[in-house]
Formats: sequence, structure tokens, C-alpha cells
Amino acid sequence: MSGSKPDILWSPHHPDRYVICDSELGLYRIGPVGSSETKAGTLPLSEETAATLLAINSDTPYMKCVAWYPKHEPECLLAVGQANGRVVLTSLGQSHNSTCKELVGKEFVPKHARQCNTLAWNPVDSNLLAAGLDKHRADFSVLIWDISSKFSPEASVASEKIRLSSVDLDSSTVVTKPLYELGQNDACLSLCWLLRDPKLLLAGMHRNLAIFDLRNTSQKTFVNTKAIQGVTVDPHSHDRVASFFEGQVAIWDLRKFEKPVLTLTEQPKPLTKVAWCPTRNGLLATLTRDSNIIRLYDMQHTPTPIGDETEPTIIERSVQPCESQIGSFAWHPSSQNRMVVVSAANRVMTDFTVFERISLAWSSTSSLMWACGRHLYDCVEDGAEGVESVIEKDIATKMRQRAQSRYGHDTIQVWRNHLLAGGNDPQLKSLWCDLFYMKQCAEDIDLKLQGNKHSVVYSGIKNIVKTSSGTTESRRCWSGSDRQTDVPRYQSEERCLSLRLCGWISRGPDIDVEIFLRSLEQEREWERAAAVALFNLDIRRAIQILNKGATAEKGDLNLNVVAMALSGYTDEKSSLWREMCSSLRLQLKNPYLCVMFAFLTSEPGAYDGVLFESSVAVRDRVAFACMFLSDAQLPRYIDKLTNEMKEAGNLEGILLTGLTKDGVDLMESFVDRTGDVQTASFCMLKGSPGEVLKDPRVQCWIENYRNLLDAWRYWHKRAEFDIHRGKLDPSSKPLAQVFVSCNFCGKSISYSCSAMPHQGRGFSQYGVSGSPTKSKVTSCPGCRKPLPRCALCLMNMGTPVSNCPGTGKSDEKVDLTRENKLAQFNNWFTWCHNCRHGGHAGHMLSWFRDHTDCPVSACTCKCMQLDTTGNLVPSDSS
Repeated sequence: MSGSKPDILWSPHHPDRYVICDSELGLYRIGPVGSSETKAGTLPLSEETAATLLAINSDTPYMKCVAWYPKHEPECLLAVGQANGRVVLTSLGQSHNSTCKELVGKEFVPKHARQCNTLAWNPVDSNLLAAGLDKHRADFSVLIWDISSKFSPEASVASEKIRLSSVDLDSSTVVTKPLYELGQNDACLSLCWLLRDPKLLLAGMHRNLAIFDLRNTSQKTFVNTKAIQGVTVDPHSHDRVASFFEGQVAIWDLRKFEKPVLTLTEQPKPLTKVAWCPTRNGLLATLTRDSNIIRLYDMQHTPTPIGDETEPTIIERSVQPCESQIGSFAWHPSSQNRMVVVSAANRVMTDFTVFERISLAWSSTSSLMWACGRHLYDCVEDGAEGVESVIEKDIATKMRQRAQSRYGHDTIQVWRNHLLAGGNDPQLKSLWCDLFYMKQCAEDIDLKLQGNKHSVVYSGIKNIVKTSSGTTESRRCWSGSDRQTDVPRYQSEERCLSLRLCGWISRGPDIDVEIFLRSLEQEREWERAAAVALFNLDIRRAIQILNKGATAEKGDLNLNVVAMALSGYTDEKSSLWREMCSSLRLQLKNPYLCVMFAFLTSEPGAYDGVLFESSVAVRDRVAFACMFLSDAQLPRYIDKLTNEMKEAGNLEGILLTGLTKDGVDLMESFVDRTGDVQTASFCMLKGSPGEVLKDPRVQCWIENYRNLLDAWRYWHKRAEFDIHRGKLDPSSKPLAQVFVSCNFCGKSISYSCSAMPHQGRGFSQYGVSGSPTKSKVTSCPGCRKPLPRCALCLMNMGTPVSNCPGTGKSDEKVDLTRENKLAQFNNWFTWCHNCRHGGHAGHMLSWFRDHTDCPVSACTCKCMQLDTTGNLVPSDSS
């Protein structure tokens, strides 16, 4: 290493010590910055670690290669290969071990001087040290020394004594007779002992890779190749070996040693080092000359090639530990993916950790998991109580919780679905109340409309008011007063229907909001109730409601002040009351109190202060518009409000659009904003006409929701949804796809055909006797051949049938209710698709609870284990 780039060796037993070797040996200890171990004068390696120089050894000049003794004792024993071929044992630091004192200074001298290229200690028999030398025509290039052997002058020849006497050394520390001599008339450039067998040595010779067996040194296994440098064995896969030549790395499988199993991408510059990561399976690092980048090749998931032409794939990446050119690097023996690199110029060292690629997995239940190295991290949505109250839950979590509460399935009291969703979302409350009022109006037999009543009700107020005709204008007195107002009110059959859809009035031609006001009082919505009463020109009722709200438990005493201000109403345009109310109403926090005074201070027909108050519910603004806007103003306002709702994706707009194409556009904006395909699916199924359900967007929402239920393993919920969908959309019912057929005639043997019985045939002709409710079909209805037998009870397979009409009238249908099914599951036909054996489902399930093999003797099929979903349990099962 004199005049060459430095190298690094980690101590095999001390994870905090390593050696830098170039012209001399330097022992360093690595530790955290600021610790007692790192004193003044330490060298910083990273932001967290620094290195302290412990010892320097300059006694071994002309170093070409170094190897660290693999055992605990003697400590810090190093073998140094020199330019003249000698191998010297040296140490760093003082050792009181007698064995170490005997070994330090010992030399192993070849017959002919030439450069020592590589050294390798045997990992099991640590007395054996292999040295690879340059070629000499009359000598061997692979010498295996026994460091415990001693030189005996009596056994040596005179020429050896003369050769050794020319060096001023103690002859007792010099060994000239190797234990094994291999590779005659060749050069050895790299060496490594095979971990699977300590008697096997892999050597990179001049033109081939050779495996020497110390038990039979006369024979060797070799393969011709140029990739003979830097041979190294994967510590995690003892049959996998890497070597390189110039810029190309070859990966070998010792079980198939004819050619490399993988050749890595050739680099533009020659390679200087390759090394397997000792803590990570299949991770190979390579370094090229004059480079500051280390390339990593991940072969962890590389399959063993099956055919000759199969080449496994790898993941390649590059890391840059430092800015300067890298002289060498060394993996840490125990810290995961950690290495120390040393620069080529001035021994600048860097402590660097290669971070693994993070693999993310996001489950359908909103838990996030990622893997980094050997660590697996799990992040769930549920956090601390304070955090949970601030951060809104993900929509997937909401939909999963709603599915468990059967959200959307209440088809009678439709408005209750918002309670199943938690009852805290005002938009969902508005949506389900709108659908409830639509359902009520569609079922109202007293309601007389032009055209299809069902389609008109679900077409939305926007389409209803466009067909308005016969509108009458009236001027009423304030309730409880003879004073007539100058506010015109409009009334028609379509406007009354719109008020019903808004929930303000119930059945009947009269506009009576008293029932609605009482419901608002029960819900303690005092301000809203007072506003509705005022809009119906009942100022006395509005004052009464405000007073009641002020005196109620936890009521707002300021409502009394509002009531007092309201009681002073006068219709004089220049009065001080109107002037003060117009200027101060915007200071009121409650929007309904604001619109009350806006209504009282507005000119007839100019109610922008009420109609465009966004904090007031859409249904209340629409109901107000239906009462006080003319036929010319009302459609324009409804169209403008509808467009606003569609752009914002506000579910309150369903009242305007209905379940029409405009409603689908609005729902699309809602889904784009929230991702709530659950609400969109249930909403579009409620009373929607067929052309809307055929919209590809609606079908996409429904299928995505079904896929979500399957991903959550809510298979029962998904089946319930399909049944619910089939009731509301008959066209979605799938046709029968599977039936049990006879082995002889191929016809279906399902007994549902008994609804259309064959003339002249009774039950006895099918091998059945007695009542049809208790009979068992044990033969094919078509060819009357017997059905297969159950492998356990050995009885012919058959289906218990329920009470079928069977009166001979082919137009009668079988009522398959919950109590009147064709068969119980325990008696269903079931069989293995592999071995074709089977029987009653109940018998099969009972058998495989205690057994794994097929119940048929001499059959070794693992029937139940063939189904990958056999062991899965539905998440929604009780």
C-alpha cells in the first residue's frame, strides 16, 4: 500500500475499532461526539460520531495487503503481505497474552521473492493463513501457512539457511515451509475461504477462478473467466460469490459454477473494490477508481435461475458518502447498512449509513405501514384525544364506521340515515331530509300533478317552478293585527309542492307552518323558528318564540332584547326604527336574526338580504323565495342558486336539482371534494329514474363503494348493499351464473324447476316419496340418474325443499322468503375442484375442522388448504 490508495479493516470483535492501512497501520476507535471516549484531537466522521487515534504501527514497510486475525485472542493481531512476498505478523497496541507475544514478528517467507497480492485467514481453523502471490515459473502462487509451526534448522536445507542469513532476523521467527502449496506456474490475485466448508479455498488465478480442496490438493474445480479480482463470498448466502474484472462485476453460484448467474452493468472506469454487506442479505457495494460514488446492487429478492437463459433482476442505486474521491470503504460488521469511507488523498474519513428505500403500504382500513431496513413502522389514524378533536377523520374511516351502522339502508324513515352517519354533518342532514320529503310527496295519493308524479317530485324544485302556472298574488294582514302589509305573496300548486319539499308545510292546500315551528322548538332552534314565523307574517308568534327561547334552560337572554326590538316594528319608511335596524342588524351573530330584520326593512320584491345570506339553510331561502318572489324572479334566483350549489358540491342543492343529471353533476363535485362515494351511491339509488342510474359516473361510484366493502372484508355488508340496490334498481340484479348440473345429462338439478313441474310426473318419479316439504331429491329431475354420494355420510346428495306451490300453473312463482328457502347451507352441494370429492357442506366443514386431508380414503388432497380465502374471516361477522 506504499504509494497506493489506503484501505480500511473493521475489527472482527470490536464494533468501535478499525484500522487504516496505507504506508503505516493506524488503529482508530469510533464513538459519539462529545463522549468521554472521544477526546481532544479527535477526527469528526459525521455529525454524531468522531474517531480517536489509538495506535500507529510503522514497523512493516512495503505493505501490499493486510488481514485481521478472526479470533478473539490474540487481540489486534494482523497479517501483513509485503512487496517481496513475505507475510509478517504484527500487532497494534500492547498485549499481555503470551500467545500474541510469540506470534508478533513471525515471518513466512516463500522460496522465490515476488509480490504478495492477497491474504485470507481461515474463519474456522484460524491457524491457517492463505497468501496469494505473483507468478513464478518454478514456484506455487497460493501458499497456506500454519502460524503455529516453527522453523527447525535441522530439517532445512543449506540454501534456505544461506537465504535467511542475509537478513538480520532471528531465525526462530521465520517459517519457510508452507503447510500447503497450490497453483503452480500461475498467479493469484485474490483469495477467500468458502464459508460452507472450511477446507475449500476459492482463488482468483491468472485466467480462471479455482476452488482448491485441502483434502485433495492435486485436483481443483475451475472455470475460465477474466473476472478474477476481489473474490468475496456473500455472508448470508454461502453459495453466492462476487468477483470483478476492470469495470464489470460477475455474480457466481457455486452450485452452478459453469458461468456467472448475473453480470452487473459495466462501469466506465475500473473497479477497485467490491464488498457484500454483512448485515443485509444480498446487498453488494462497488467502488470505481477516482470516484466519490459507491454503487449498491440489491439482490435480496433475486430468484434462483431455472433455465440457462434466465437472468435475475436487481435494484441498482448510488450513494455519495462524501465530496472528495473515495480511496476505500468498509461495511460495519454489526451496525445495519453502516460503512466508513476514507478519501484517496489525505485520509479524511466519513461515517455513513445507507438508508434503505422505504416501502409504503396503506391498508384499506386507513392504517399506514412502512418498512425501513429491519424496522417496521405502523401509523394508525387514531391519535390522542386532543389531536382527534382537531383533525377531521379521513373519509374512508367515516365510510367504514357508517357501513357498520347500516347507513343508507333505512328506506322507511329515510331522514334517520343522517343519524346513522353520526348526526353531526349538516349537509348530510339536509340531504336525507330532502330525500325523505321527496319520498313523502311521491307517496301522497292526494297530490295531483301533470305527468308522472314520481318523476316530477324527484326532478327537483328547479324543474318544478319552471312549470308553475296559475300563480295568484295576495296581500295578507299581519297575524293578530288588522294592519295590512304591503308585501305581496305568491301561491300556486307548484309553489306549495316546493314548500312541502322544503319541509315547511305538510299535506293540504293551506300553508300552515305551525307543525314545522313546533318541531323547531323541540330542537331548540329558536332563531330559525322565529324567522319562519315572521316570514309567514306572524310577528306575534315570532316574539313568543324568542321569549320562550330566552327563558328556556341554557337559553340566550339576548333573545328578549331581539323580541323587544321586533315588537317595535313599523312600516313607515322614514322611521328611526327602520334606520337603526338597517344599520345594526349586521352586528347580530345569528344569521336568522339578521334576515328577520332584513325582511322587515326591505322593499317589496327586493329581498337580497334574505336570499343571499349564505349562512341560512338553502331550504329556508328557497321556501322564502317561493312565497315572495314573482314568476319572473323565482326561476332566475333558483337557477343562480343551483349553479352555486353545483360548483361548491353542496348537498343542500339536491333539493333544487333533484335526482336528475344536474343532481349527478352536483354529486360529482361533492365526490371530487370529499371522496364520499358511499353517500353518492345511496343517494342516486333513492327514487332515481333509470337514465340517471345508467350514467357512467353513478355506476363508477357504486362499483367503487362495492370494492371498498370487499377491501374492508365487509362481505356481508356488500351483499346487503347488493340486495338493497336490486330492490331500488331491478336492472342491476345479476342473472344466475352457477348451477349444479347432472353428470349424465348435463341439466341443472336445482329443484326450483318444480315451480313448472313436468305434466304427469309426481314426486315419487324423482325418487322421492312423501310430502314435498320433507322430501329429498336424490336423483336428477331430467334423467332420473342417482346423484353422487356424500363422502362422509355416504347418502345420495339431495336438497331439502320447502313448500312449493306445484299446482300445475306455470305462471305461479315460488316465494323464496327467509323462512321459505330452497335449502339450508349445511345441505348444499360442495366438492373439491382438485380431487372432485365432496359431500354435504355441513359434513365437509365439520370434517376439515379436525383434518387436513380429503375424507376419501387413499386421497391425500389438502382440499380446504387449496382455497386462499378459506381461512379469512369477514370483518363484519359477529
